Amino acid sequence: MHSPTLIAGISVLAAIALAGCGSTSKQSTSPTATAGQSGAQVEVGNTINYGSFGTTAEIDCADGKSLNVGGSNNTLTVKGTCASVNIGGADNKITFGTIDKELSVVGLNNTITYKGDPKVNNLGSGNTLNKS
Repeated sequence: MHSPTLIAGISVLAAIALAGCGSTSKQSTSPTATAGQSGAQVEVGNTINYGSFGTTAEIDCADGKSLNVGGSNNTLTVKGTCASVNIGGADNKITFGTIDKELSVVGLNNTITYKGDPKVNNLGSGNTLNKS
């Protein structure tokens, strides 16, 4: 059996590998990266890739960016309207402003609270998804 940490680590790598997926933005394709005590965030085109372990952070989807989250034991508040969201990792608590198109959760024991009417794919185990 795989440990949640190993699964979370793989999820972070998968999120980074998917960096450009679903991006239809006309913005610059030059990636930007931020790393610090609140985790690592890489933005490619119109997609934000966030990964961390045991942090509390705020992320801004602005108006229509997509978001990939990996890591574990994070408490995240996501502002703005996310187009599509993919969540891996384990034991994350994530609160969203609005999710527009799609929410996919493949991790373990995540608690997700969101607004909007996205297509929801709960492919993981022990996840709690709350539409507010």
